Amino acid sequence: MRIGGLASGMDTDSIVKQMMQIQKMPLDKLMQQKVWTEWQQEATREQNLAFSSLRTSASNLRLQSSFNSYSAEMTGSGSAKVTATATAMNGDYEVKVNSLATPAKMTSEAQIQKTAGGAAKSTDAIGVEGRIVIDVSGGTDINMDIKADMTFKAVAELLQEKTAGSVPALRVNFDDTTSRFFISSKELGSAQNFTLSFKNADGTADNTDLGRQITGTAQASMSSTAATDGSITIDGITVNGLTSNKATVNGLTVQLLSVDAVATDTTPGTSTKVRVQSDPEKPVQMLKDFVEAYNKTIEDLQKQIVEKRYPDFQPLSDEQKKDMSDNEIELWEEKARSGLLRNDPIMKSALQDLRREFMDKVGGIGDGSINLLSQIGINTGDYREGGKLFIDEDKLRTVLSEKPDEVMNLFTVRSEAGDGIGARVYDKLNDIVKNLSTQAGSLGSPVDNSTMSKKLRRMETEITRWQDRLTSIEDRYWSQFTAMEKALSKMNSQSAWMQQNMFGGM
Repeated sequence: MRIGGLASGMDTDSIVKQMMQIQKMPLDKLMQQKVWTEWQQEATREQNLAFSSLRTSASNLRLQSSFNSYSAEMTGSGSAKVTATATAMNGDYEVKVNSLATPAKMTSEAQIQKTAGGAAKSTDAIGVEGRIVIDVSGGTDINMDIKADMTFKAVAELLQEKTAGSVPALRVNFDDTTSRFFISSKELGSAQNFTLSFKNADGTADNTDLGRQITGTAQASMSSTAATDGSITIDGITVNGLTSNKATVNGLTVQLLSVDAVATDTTPGTSTKVRVQSDPEKPVQMLKDFVEAYNKTIEDLQKQIVEKRYPDFQPLSDEQKKDMSDNEIELWEEKARSGLLRNDPIMKSALQDLRREFMDKVGGIGDGSINLLSQIGINTGDYREGGKLFIDEDKLRTVLSEKPDEVMNLFTVRSEAGDGIGARVYDKLNDIVKNLSTQAGSLGSPVDNSTMSKKLRRMETEITRWQDRLTSIEDRYWSQFTAMEKALSKMNSQSAWMQQNMFGGM
């Protein structure tokens, strides 16, 4: 029980509060340190997010496709779609599609009937026992044992399962609308051709009843339609044996769409005409976009590294905010938050390392070839600007038009002697993101064992201990004042008694 000044007349509550303010000073300082650390962590995470976004942009700098400075213009039959890669050469080409790569297919010749009569459905039992042998050209035959109670759907699934990973791997479906099996190889090319043979359960004699339940007619075997290889001719050079309708020849990626007509005595043949020419605008724009994002990130970081710190402006407590207006609080916290990342070692190192990755010579490229960023019109400015990049667009376009392969190599090469600029910058940004995550953690991460989070947890534990200690101190103060009030009250009572009985109330 707390007794506040009943006997003494003192404002005990105010006295205790003033005494506790002195006792709370270490706690207030610890709370300010905690808020400051939370602000630092927030600022570090925001910067880490900026570096992570920049890393995403930098990923394009590693890819050869990003530096494709050629375009392909097509006329003619339209039997092929042609795109130029980064290794294409200027000039005119003629592309003729001789054949398309096709899959091997097999479809039931007639509607399949249930053994009890009527068109079969996928959930009906096949009604015949036997063995299906998949004869693979140039490979090992695949045997499938069929039970009479298996449904048509189960047979289709077993055919697909048994051929998974083999040549051909099959896609199999039993269609309820037509009551037929539809079978096709997953891949293209003549190697996918196959034959289904229907045998008795012991694999000896032919089983035309089983054949009827697969093909719709009584037969002992059925072959797929002939799968074919693709074939193209580019400027008189024929490429056969294609198992895909896409091929890259001499830097030209050709998508086969249809077969060209063959020339006869009366009609000319058809083909696709392709004109390849330099088009540096795509890589120029890609580099401009990256440099813009990089410069903004560097500028923002440079400002934070040199931002002034105001030690006299510490984070405000809730009690302090009660005596201030919103505008005063805003102005105070603007000063208090200033310099959160001032001279941060990881940030300073990031600026220096990125500048070096951009400007150092690329190892493994001879002096006769482009091996410096400055040789393509990209340079860093004054060191006081934090390593910003500046582009001479005219020079960049000229170099991309004249030496596109060397520009691509400058950014994308990977070798024991050294990596290209794109690879170096991406790897360095990756390291920076990891280091900042170790320092401050990442937003949305379920587990945060970063340095700052561990520090904050230690502070929270210490704050709890201080709060418990202050509660005990306050209780002790009140106990002391209560004891004093009780003693004074007792003395006052004794004095009143003595005055009443010994002095006649005088």
